[in-house]
Amino acid sequence: MKAARDEERRSVMSQSLRRGRNSKWGLCSYAQAIGLLVFLMLFCCLSIVGQTQEPAARATIADSDVEAETPTAPVEIDGNTLFSIRGNSVLPVSQRASAIAGRIKAVASDPNISPADIRVVETEFGSAILAGAERLMVVFDSDAKQASLPRSALAELIVAKIQNAVSEYRQARSRDALVKSVSLALVATLGLLAIIAFIFWLSRGLNVIVERRYHRRIQAVGIQSFQVVRAEQIWNFVQRLITTGRLLLILAFSFIYLSFTLARFPWTRATAHRMRGFIISPLQTMANGVVAHIPSIIFLIILYFVTRATLKLIHKFFDALRAGEVRITGFEADWSESTYKLIRLGVVVLALVVAYPYIPGGRSEAFKGISIFIGLVFSLGSSSAIANLIAGYTMTYRRAFRIGDRVKIGDTTGDVIEMRLQVTHLKTVKNEEVIIPNSAILNNEVVNFSSLAQQRGLILHTTVGIGYETPWRQVEAMLLLAAERTPGIMKEPPPFVLQKGLGDFSVTYEINVYCDNPKAMAATYTALHRNVLDIFNEYGVQIMTPAYENDPDAPKVVPKEQWFSAPAKSAESVKATV
Repeated sequence: MKAARDEERRSVMSQSLRRGRNSKWGLCSYAQAIGLLVFLMLFCCLSIVGQTQEPAARATIADSDVEAETPTAPVEIDGNTLFSIRGNSVLPVSQRASAIAGRIKAVASDPNISPADIRVVETEFGSAILAGAERLMVVFDSDAKQASLPRSALAELIVAKIQNAVSEYRQARSRDALVKSVSLALVATLGLLAIIAFIFWLSRGLNVIVERRYHRRIQAVGIQSFQVVRAEQIWNFVQRLITTGRLLLILAFSFIYLSFTLARFPWTRATAHRMRGFIISPLQTMANGVVAHIPSIIFLIILYFVTRATLKLIHKFFDALRAGEVRITGFEADWSESTYKLIRLGVVVLALVVAYPYIPGGRSEAFKGISIFIGLVFSLGSSSAIANLIAGYTMTYRRAFRIGDRVKIGDTTGDVIEMRLQVTHLKTVKNEEVIIPNSAILNNEVVNFSSLAQQRGLILHTTVGIGYETPWRQVEAMLLLAAERTPGIMKEPPPFVLQKGLGDFSVTYEINVYCDNPKAMAATYTALHRNVLDIFNEYGVQIMTPAYENDPDAPKVVPKEQWFSAPAKSAESVKATV
């Protein structure tokens, strides 16, 4: 029976445990579901509240910025800064700092108050710092917030600094300290006098040495017979340089002496600190500026060498194009120099754009103002120059002419001797150099006598007017005979004659000949005209150009026996001249 009861009891307990476990897991699942639902609701609420409170957050950030920009003032005793404080709505920061410093000096001047009497007393307004019964200052919550310290800890730190300052204030004004300061000042004065005397002695000795060794060697600086700087001026400059160096040394040691001497006495120690600031602060500012710009300077140096190496590589490539070592389909060798200049300009401009943000002072307003001013002056004063520059590149790629070609630009005919980006130089047949702006060339027609002369020859032509009584076949034969006698004319293609018009009194004939040397145009025309005159005189045909009113009694021709009348030369000499 007892065993049965025990067994029944165990089964009941096991069932109750199972129910408890099941109820526990059920409660946990319900709790998890409810927690997840609450989490989702809170997430939605926080999202909505976050959107509505965003202006408030911005206002908080703005308030923190305003607090960070709140001015502070140092509390100084004998030129040493103890701590910095903030102002309040009642007392400005400078007045508050001055009042606190005055009370600390009054306590330090009172021998009845011990530094140990300076303590902190907590009040409802803040942590008051007392010296005996005298209140020196109150540390507010705003001061502690600025220092990122608890108010009590900040007050204890300020107390320690005030105690130390009071002790140093009294020690600096003790008899022993003053006697020591006076003794050091006297030693410094004697040392300054000795240094000044040594500087004068050294400068005189240096002047004597320079005069003995180099005075005779100093010569005038000039260009040929024109003296840019005389020897006396150079010697005076050397002497002034020595004098200036002596003065700078004296001023430097005098400044060190004053700073050292004034720092020995408590009443002038602040002045000594300010004097040091006059020299140290600018040097420190310059040093900080240089250190801050070291990464930018390194970047600019690397950019300079990379740009230089790129330009060298590009220049070598276009040199190979110009020499014919490298060929590109459709790219003329004459274009290499101009194309290189264009690409070089693009690379340099790109390098400047990349380097601009890294130039020291490049983001300052002064630098921006100077850049705008230079750009304005350049845009106003270089419009014609830019027009000529663009015209120069346009002509290069249009291949209007090349160096050595005989061209006619406007009313000027000559050989191209130099092509620049701004102007083109022509040498006329009169041995004159004419410089024509490229913009003017671009706006005028250009006649190139040389571009096609080597392929089919340049056609030279001249006209004559012959009367109707002369058979046209005879005239054409005489003109072709004159062309045949003219040197420098191509045999193939052969010369030909055109009848240009039937005038009122004469027929206009045009003889056309081929020439492969455009630079000999003037000489060829001269020889052709001479031969035409000779042929027509030889056959007794009168040239009636430009026109006439009545028929003469005798034809206007020159007999052959009069062709070399004085002072004309013989036929052989004429042929040699031609």
